[in-house]
This record gives sequence, C-alpha cells and structure tokens, in this order.
Amino acid sequence: MSDKAAHKKPLVEMRDIHISFGGVKAVDGVSIDLYPGEVVGVLGHNGAGKSTLIKVLSGAYTPERGQIIVDGREVKIENARDARDNNIETIYQNLALADNLDAAQNLFLGREIVTRAGFLDDGAMEHKAREVLHRLNPNFKKFNSPVSALSGGQRQSVAIARALLFEARILIMDEPCAALGVQETRMVGDLIDQLKKDGLGILLISHDLHDVFDLSDRLHVMKNGKLVGTVSTRDVTHDDVLGMIILGKMPEHLMHLAGPGATNVPAHVA
Repeated sequence: MSDKAAHKKPLVEMRDIHISFGGVKAVDGVSIDLYPGEVVGVLGHNGAGKSTLIKVLSGAYTPERGQIIVDGREVKIENARDARDNNIETIYQNLALADNLDAAQNLFLGREIVTRAGFLDDGAMEHKAREVLHRLNPNFKKFNSPVSALSGGQRQSVAIARALLFEARILIMDEPCAALGVQETRMVGDLIDQLKKDGLGILLISHDLHDVFDLSDRLHVMKNGKLVGTVSTRDVTHDDVLGMIILGKMPEHLMHLAGPGATNVPAHVA
C-alpha cells in the first residue's frame, strides 16, 4: 500500500475469490485489497482474469466462493445496485454517457431532482453539477454543451463527477486514458490525484504500462486466473512487471515483495 494508506484499514478486501465459466477457472483463489487514498493497478494479459475479478466487485458476476469486505464488514454484491449501495462505482472505457445531453443531465440521468409539483428541477441539478465538477476540474466551463462536444478529458470529468455525486468511495476505472492525447491524459491524471486527496480508493485496469506506472501506487499482477504478486510501483521496473505478466512468476530479486496470496513464490514468502 502507499505510505499514506499504511495506517488505515482497507476500503475493500476481496478474499479467496473463485469464479469459473464452463469448467475454466477464470479467477482461482485471488485475494486483493484497496486502501483509502491510493490507486491500485490490476494487470495481466487478455484472459488473465483481471476483468472478471473486477466485475465481481462491480456486481456483474457472482463468485462461487470467497468474501468481499467493505469497511471491515462482509457484504454480498450480486448486481450493480448492491455495488452502489456499498459506495462502489465503475467507470467503463466507453464512459456510458448520453452524447446528446449536457453535463448536468448526464450526472442526474435516471436520478433526476424534481420539484414538489413533480417537474424537473433543472436549476438544482445544474447547481449541484457545477459544484462537483468544479471540485474535480476548476477549468470545466462547458456546462450547457452536449457531452459529444467535450474533449476526452472533459468527458472523463463528467463520468467521474457522476460517480462522486452519489458518494462513491471505491472507484473502478477501466482504461481511463485509452485513446486520449498527452494533454488529456495529464488531465485524467490530475483528476485521479484529486480523488486520492479526497480519500477515495481507485482500482485501475489498463494495458498501458506507462499509464499504470504514472498513476498507480501498487500493482496486482494476474496470470491464468491467479495472482502472481502484489508490488509497490516504486519498487519495480517496467521489465519486472512485464516478466510477471508474461512468465506468471515473481522475479527472483522481488520475491520479498510478492505480497499475500501470490502464487509461484516460496510458501514462506507468500
């Protein structure tokens, strides 16, 4: 975990998670955790099990075995509503925004504020949208433009603001910098830094090692449904992590950094 998180209890723990499809073990006894104010990258090739593991937390899949613990208590997450009830929000790569609507309309889509007379309270929704977006991105100006007219970084701002508006504390981000330019990627990095300062925990799924190293405090590396190891980003190189992804084991000089639940390391290390 990061230095800031070291004295805190985890926001969420996934313990001994198992899930299979047609006899194939997609996730095989994996345990990971996430602390307040940190970003944890979940890495692995296609088929490694990282997306399946995260979809267990988001409510898309129900594990056959294992525990999910949020703020120290075991919870059941069987659908997206259960995840939201436990302050877990997922921001998918496509952001799931309605392109023809503006920022406020997207933030409150399906959860609109209405007046006592039953009419949409556009003023209240825009006021709250401005509050949360300015907290995230003080330079955000295009409140009345359809989100189709926004840059990639601005669209990420809207998607993150929607999660924060409903009190997310655990944020799952799927390829947040995919197809973004350098400046927009930097904007997303600034957004993530702000979320960390606010005490959120972020699970980051990405295939781009540069993004992962720039944004993450720790890395959970998976292969063939198993956890290879958990390491601090500052303790490893790109080549170290590539070796873990490809070979499915910790490099010899990193054995002491494997973390709990890792495979392919001596029992006294894991």
